[in-house]
Amino acid sequence: MTKEDIIEVIDSWENLAILIKEIGKHPEHFDFLMDIALNGKEKNSWRAAWMVDKIHDEYPELLQPYLETIILKLKSLNDLGKKRHFLKLISINVIPKKHYGFLVDFCLKALSSNEPPAVRVHAMQTLYNISEHESDFKPELIHIIEHEIEFRSTAGIISRGIRLLKKLRKQVRHLPD
Repeated sequence: MTKEDIIEVIDSWENLAILIKEIGKHPEHFDFLMDIALNGKEKNSWRAAWMVDKIHDEYPELLQPYLETIILKLKSLNDLGKKRHFLKLISINVIPKKHYGFLVDFCLKALSSNEPPAVRVHAMQTLYNISEHESDFKPELIHIIEHEIEFRSTAGIISRGIRLLKKLRKQVRHLPD
């Protein structure tokens, strides 16, 4: 299977399940899919990001070599579909510590902008994940999430925010002074 074959199949939703299984059987084709997701200029290249997300559900190990590249791609990414899927993938994987600063800044900007709710939810989750390693950030994150729920709430923001606040408040009570 070539990159061109994958691009052709991506255009048809009916073939996506087949392609996902095919890449699961032949992980070497995942490189082509990642190249399309990261660098594709095709109007439907966001579907490649969606497929990466779905493949990650069954074969998370395939994504690991690309995680830092995905994080760095956020710096220049304008496609909202790709941004949503890439942030989701970042939020459910172990984040390399060297990217904490960039991701905190990126996610705080995403929360305070007019990003779609799904992007903001994944940004909130990513910030929480970083706070698990940077305990001093937890009290500030509580205020950020409370602000989002109070002033810019959606069903997703409320649902994820309440779950994260519950964990954060419990953790902050147990922080040493």
